Amino acid sequence: MLEVLIAIVVIAFGLLGVAGLQVLALKNNQSASARLIATTLANDMVDRIKTNALGASDRHYHSPNSSAYTTKVAECLSAAGCTPEQLAQNDRFEWAQLVAAALPGGRAIVCLDSTPDDGVDATAPACDAAAGTTLYAVKIWWNDDRNQGGNPGTPLRFSWAFNP
Repeated sequence: MLEVLIAIVVIAFGLLGVAGLQVLALKNNQSASARLIATTLANDMVDRIKTNALGASDRHYHSPNSSAYTTKVAECLSAAGCTPEQLAQNDRFEWAQLVAAALPGGRAIVCLDSTPDDGVDATAPACDAAAGTTLYAVKIWWNDDRNQGGNPGTPLRFSWAFNP
C-alpha cells in the first residue's frame, strides 16, 4: 500500500512538471507568433516605401512623430489618385492601423536613422535623420509578457533598416 502511495506522489510531480513545460511552450509560441507578425508588418511597410520611390527619395516617409500616422488621405483611394507625399501619408496611416490591430499594444514608426537599432518606444524612437542618411528604419513595438528584461511594462522592439 505504501509503494502505491509513493508511486502516485511521484507520478503527480511528474505530471505537474509536464504541465509546466506545456505552459512554457505555449508562451514561447505566442511570443514567436508576435515576432513573426512584426516581421511581416515591417516587410509590408518596406514594400510600400519601395513602391512609392518618389515619396521615399523626397523623404516623405520620414515620420518620427507618432501623430503623423493618424490621418487618412481619401484621394489615394479615388480614381484620380494622389501625390507621392499624400501616398506616403496614407501608407503610414493604413500601416499604423494594421500594426495596432495585429499586435498587443502595437505601435510603429518609420524614419531616417543612421542607428536603427535603438529607441525605447514609439514616443521616443531615437531617429536621428543625420545629414546624408538614406537609411530608412522601420521600428515596431508591442507588449509581450516574455520580454528580455522581465518587466511587463517594457515593450519589445523589432527594427528593420534598409535603403529604398
